Amino acid sequence: MPEAIDLLRTRRSIPIPALRAPGPNDAALATMLTVAARVPDHGKLAPWRFVLYRGEPAVAIGRALAAIAERKDGTLTEARRAQEEQRFSRSPLVVGVISTASPHVKIPEWEQVLSVGAAAMNLVHAAHAMGFAANWVTEWVAYDEAAKAVLGIGVQERVAGFIHVGTPSDPPVDRPRPDLSAIVTEAVAPAAPSMEG
Repeated sequence: MPEAIDLLRTRRSIPIPALRAPGPNDAALATMLTVAARVPDHGKLAPWRFVLYRGEPAVAIGRALAAIAERKDGTLTEARRAQEEQRFSRSPLVVGVISTASPHVKIPEWEQVLSVGAAAMNLVHAAHAMGFAANWVTEWVAYDEAAKAVLGIGVQERVAGFIHVGTPSDPPVDRPRPDLSAIVTEAVAPAAPSMEG
């Protein structure tokens, strides 16, 4: 069986706490992002962009997100404050996959959104192919305008996902997958129209 099929069959999400350093270096990251951008894109609109969260900026963003959470929810417990402060620094790298899809004279916005999702999935597969692991999440910050502003995401943009990338600390364990009989059907030819009446 081809190596690519083996990679596709063995990819799985790794819990974020199990994503450790090292993350991808700049060359590996450039390869991953290049692969992520090789997706069906009707009209060549590239209706997505990537934002990299790592290092000190990710730590500073976490502090800002904790402040937003406190304004929204009141005084945070120590555990909740730590959770918010570490939201973008708990793995070596987080890649924001941002949708810039918008109405277009020829290309349905839905098709643009599907292209964004394909870019995110390609990024996840590229991470796996290069020996890393990934976890695709959104969480509350993807839907909060104040948080989006801190994250460098425009009001008209939407978050397809924040993809955490790192080296898995434990071997991945697969989970049950859908049985094909439950998700695949054969199309049925329509009945011939009646000639009566």
